[in-house]
Amino acid sequence: MIRFENVKKSLGGKVILDHVNFEIKDGETFVIVGGSGMGKSVTIKHMVRLLTPDEGRVYIDDDVVSEATGNELERIRSRFGLLFQGAALLQWLTVGDNVGLPLRMHTKMSREEIDAEVERVLKLVDLEGIFWKHPTDLSGGMQKRVGLARAIITKPKIVLYDEPTSGLDPVTSRTIDALIDDMRVKLGITSVVVTHDLHSALAIGSRIAMLYRGEIVELAPPEEFVKSNVPEVKSFLESDYITKRGRWEKESSS
Repeated sequence: MIRFENVKKSLGGKVILDHVNFEIKDGETFVIVGGSGMGKSVTIKHMVRLLTPDEGRVYIDDDVVSEATGNELERIRSRFGLLFQGAALLQWLTVGDNVGLPLRMHTKMSREEIDAEVERVLKLVDLEGIFWKHPTDLSGGMQKRVGLARAIITKPKIVLYDEPTSGLDPVTSRTIDALIDDMRVKLGITSVVVTHDLHSALAIGSRIAMLYRGEIVELAPPEEFVKSNVPEVKSFLESDYITKRGRWEKESSS
């Protein structure tokens, strides 16, 4: 469980989060949407204390991560995996070494044990047989999947996704969506996804939160989110040619 209590954060004299409150349930896919500069990435950075609130608290289960330091902070962070926007792979390392990096850094496992774990997670993300390839040999979608394999190799409880479909074509984007949902089902992972991709948000989200000028103006399941009467939400949906009519209307009424 992740909980924000009255979190306020200003950067450069501008209020980015204005006393934000929400709770993320274990095992759900919580999607945060909103325009550029509305605080999406700032929100997930608070979850691992890359940023600290000016006011309020952030809880991970019963731990107050916003006040944690030292070994306590490292213990809390060990519950997380992260998939960065650009996959953040080290180009001079093989796929196997990229994926196994967290185990080499944080465990005393042998090379053979690490390689076996790497093969296991590569299979989970449908990337068997590429252990010895380099990132430059892979498509953008494959690089994102390698990044996902690295994020889950430590068996985290929570995975943070920062724009997981950014820069990908629609078909590859939907493949990444399917993998995120697959990780939730197979591994019981709690997923927190920051995205501009509304089609992705509606496809994978258990609930969707929209940030606007430092506040959450809507927080609802997809079938309710598309019917929101909040002007900012309606405008955001219409900008991506999504309305409450059609597929979402049929699904929500069935």
